[in-house]
Amino acid sequence: MAKEKVILAYSGGLDTTAIIPWLKENYDYDVVCCCVDCGQESELDGLEERAKLSGAEKLYIEDITDDFSDNYIVPCVQAGAVYEHKYLLGTSMARPAIAKRLVEIARKEGATTICHGATGKGNDQIRFELGIKALAPDLKIIAAWRDPKWTMDSRESELKYVHDHGIDLPFSDDNSYSRDRNLWHISHEGLELEDPANAPEYDHLLVLGVTPEKAPDKSTEVTMTFEKGVPKSVNGKEMKVSDIIRTLNKLGGENGIGIIDIVENRVVGMKSRGVYETPGGTILMEAHDQLEELILDRETMEMKKKIGSSFAQTVYEGKWFTPLREAMQAFIESTQRYVTGEVKFRLYKGNIIKAGTTSPYSLYSESLASFTTGDLYDHHDAQGFITLFGLPSKVRAMKLQELHGKN
Repeated sequence: MAKEKVILAYSGGLDTTAIIPWLKENYDYDVVCCCVDCGQESELDGLEERAKLSGAEKLYIEDITDDFSDNYIVPCVQAGAVYEHKYLLGTSMARPAIAKRLVEIARKEGATTICHGATGKGNDQIRFELGIKALAPDLKIIAAWRDPKWTMDSRESELKYVHDHGIDLPFSDDNSYSRDRNLWHISHEGLELEDPANAPEYDHLLVLGVTPEKAPDKSTEVTMTFEKGVPKSVNGKEMKVSDIIRTLNKLGGENGIGIIDIVENRVVGMKSRGVYETPGGTILMEAHDQLEELILDRETMEMKKKIGSSFAQTVYEGKWFTPLREAMQAFIESTQRYVTGEVKFRLYKGNIIKAGTTSPYSLYSESLASFTTGDLYDHHDAQGFITLFGLPSKVRAMKLQELHGKN
């Protein structure tokens, strides 16, 4: 009788490599590894050999970089989705995309189970499992770090387990940051960052760029175009979204853009401290905001900011495949109908400096904004407006005077 198959979300790191023999030993599954490529680049080197050495029956390396860019990153950019004022959702956006592909591979392989290596303290366990439950409620889920059969509690114990099973892999017992990388960003946790009193050791930590202090003393000029809220070109060259992000990552990294140090509130209730590098994403979000300023009316802008904040929290909590996210995205997409135009800016030592914005749908009127009286706006009209606009405040003050006197 054929064994049941389990699809393992495989990164190639020590955790998921140790899970392969652990699954075979404790569940007698055939293990099919699936590494979902969201732009990890060099982190994918040597995965096939590593997975097979560890006992996997098969390894899928699924490149979803364009799907990730077009269907997850772009909606978050259009929403202006930022969690707790700083975090641009790099890991949060990727997890539902990964979960979707894991389910697709599970269906293809006829697997009964999906396994992940996210810890029981983090957000990723929630994001993976909510995605799987929403797309394939019949599939079983194994969360190794929460499983009673999982007895390893440290990197050292995982290394010993792998060694005891005769698996010789290129992992060492050195201390390093816990990182997550994709096209949009790279996150860093651990080591000195575990104490908020410590300053990050940026010279040792940064991967995608340099600090503002080490950026060039000369600014870099950038021009971008958008069509209906979607980025279309950088410096006159039209590209697909993924290549635009790659280009902006290079430009931003060189100029010290997009480095944040944040203590955030995880879904599971604890605070965690991390440093995020999002050079291209920071530029893209700012450029999109710069264009929207010209085009969206005041009330739509105010509502969109509220929806954007809720959208960020929904994505952060792993609720991508929900009616709520779909409904909010429908509103956001309706606001993008006229977000078309050109944005110019300069990058200089961690700063993004405006250099001019144009759009055929701009609501900015120079004649209205100037101090000159014109046909559309007479300064005297403001008097009646202020009288009515300030009436509630005046009536309240009058009532308080009646009760308490003028003093």
